[in-house]
Amino acid sequence: MPDLLKRAALPLVALMLALPVAATAQTAKTVPQSQLEMQLSFAPLVKQTAGAVVNVYAEKTVRRQSPFAGDPFFEQFFGQQMPNRSEKQSSLGSGVIVEANGTIVTNNHVVDGADDIKVALSDGREFPCKVVLKDDRVDLAVLKIDTKETFPTLPIANSDGVEVGDLVLAIGNPFGVGQTVTSGIVSALARNQVVKNEFGFFIQTDASINPGNSGGALMNMKGELIGINTAIFSRGGGSNGIGFAIPANLVKVFLASADAGVKAFERPYVGASFDAVTSEVADALGLAKARGAIVVKVTEGGPAAKSGLKPGQVITAVDGVTVEHPDALLYRLTTAGLGNSAKLTVIDNGKEKQVELALGRAPETAPRDQRTIGGHSPFTGAVVENLSPRVADELRMSSEANGVVVAEVKDGSVAASLGFEPKDIIVSVNGSEVKTTKELESVAGQEPNFWRVEIERDGQRIRQFFR
Repeated sequence: MPDLLKRAALPLVALMLALPVAATAQTAKTVPQSQLEMQLSFAPLVKQTAGAVVNVYAEKTVRRQSPFAGDPFFEQFFGQQMPNRSEKQSSLGSGVIVEANGTIVTNNHVVDGADDIKVALSDGREFPCKVVLKDDRVDLAVLKIDTKETFPTLPIANSDGVEVGDLVLAIGNPFGVGQTVTSGIVSALARNQVVKNEFGFFIQTDASINPGNSGGALMNMKGELIGINTAIFSRGGGSNGIGFAIPANLVKVFLASADAGVKAFERPYVGASFDAVTSEVADALGLAKARGAIVVKVTEGGPAAKSGLKPGQVITAVDGVTVEHPDALLYRLTTAGLGNSAKLTVIDNGKEKQVELALGRAPETAPRDQRTIGGHSPFTGAVVENLSPRVADELRMSSEANGVVVAEVKDGSVAASLGFEPKDIIVSVNGSEVKTTKELESVAGQEPNFWRVEIERDGQRIRQFFR
């Protein structure tokens, strides 16, 4: 059976417990020196921190369509004896209380699409809560318990201080068997290509992480949160000693955005695209190691262009921290924070130099103008917008895309029946290039004998004729 990468959520829960212990980041790390040291226990660490971890119960309504819906024969003779049905689906995950006012961090996939969310504390009490901020790209969500009560919290560590070989603890409810404590070490850092989203920078651990651990905490021996457990690599759904957690430093930035009251999590706009440095590229550029992010394309007038970055240059570090691959570069720029700047170490023609990159929001180079197309045209029922780097980021599209994009297609509309989809870029109509939503609305108001439409979908041009 091929290896399958699985989310560590499913209908189970992970509880990671921690005890704050007075210690500095500079404390020397040692291996056990005696039999007595081998008999030391994690029990105090587990007992005193259970209150900072919660179970997250998410429930959503799913509409089940009758298999005979739309069948004229069935509906003529049997009417609505088998109508469409709605049913509830529940999922169970974990969360970590990170602020005393009841602010909780968990995974986005634990609560995504949920209509009702509740959290259960370790003492058995349950509270309703709401989603403050969530993002599928980084797979994080912030929840808030609606109460004035004060809760115990788990302190957030500097995950850049984590090293391969560090001891970690995981406590959860794998497969619904009850609370279970597992221990292990940090197996690797900066892992990418773990899940099918845009985030690719994980802490890997061999502590047993199973379905149900999603949203729980991975903690160090000082009782600090170093990561949010997110995924496992498994053949059959169980733990094979390869689990992945989102680093705490990204959690800090995400939490700060939620506290600021923003509607969507934004990452810095760079205005450039990057590729991994392969061994062949490293040899061609005379690099000692196949590591870093090579600049492929730079957008004119963007932050990268203003900082002097050019295609062919290789970024090897951000603020002095080594960059292993393009995903690591994005992680470092994101955790540096919007409104700040980052110092990039760049290899250019075999020489190393420092480049200052401003970290700002994606711009709206084209005025934001959302319109719902009405009338009688192939676009009736389509919600369209002018593309800009910011709109493209919101729609999870390339920042280099431009023109008019379909942001939404109304159910049952003409546009839906003709197959238009969100993220379709309207290139031209009847041979005329479409540059703005106003132009598209004007063209859609005409009544030609037929329509010749050209769209761009996933980088491919599609031409269609409609009457």
